[in-house]
Amino acid sequence: MTTKQLYAGPGVGFEAPFEMLAACHGRVRRTLGTLLRLQAHARAHGADEQARQAATDVARYFDVAAPAHHEDEELHIVPRLRAAGRGDLADRLLSDHATLGAAWRVLRVQLLALASGQAFKLDRDACLSFARLYEAHAALEDEVIFPLASLGLTPTEILSMGEEMSTRRGASRAPAQLGPR
Repeated sequence: MTTKQLYAGPGVGFEAPFEMLAACHGRVRRTLGTLLRLQAHARAHGADEQARQAATDVARYFDVAAPAHHEDEELHIVPRLRAAGRGDLADRLLSDHATLGAAWRVLRVQLLALASGQAFKLDRDACLSFARLYEAHAALEDEVIFPLASLGLTPTEILSMGEEMSTRRGASRAPAQLGPR
């Protein structure tokens, strides 16, 4: 199973949790693209309105959506990898999350300063490093981890996973049932 098979577009919901996780990677990539464009823009134009708005958007994504995505993986993917005898991959996923979190904390300070108009310097190397780390992490999940973690799951298990993800986010509607339970 590849990313293209998993990613079903923006309409993917909690009833298809692996596809939803893969779709999040598309949003991560778009947000990373914004971050990299923002770095160049801020260098050339300073903390103008466009830069402040982009900095706010990037910060919001990595402060809210990314941690929820990582929590989903840690609660649902890591245990499945360990059960499949792939503790190495589980440990790698958790290590990547810690590394990404540390890199994000450095960039976050710079982005929030830019968003408030206080500063306009975004460290180019920090932005590039963060983007590369995240891209490698997402690719490993899409190409190896998600396909392995989804092996042998029943429709009921998949539905339960999606319902738990939905509940943690306080979603207003439960996913559609896949059939009789």
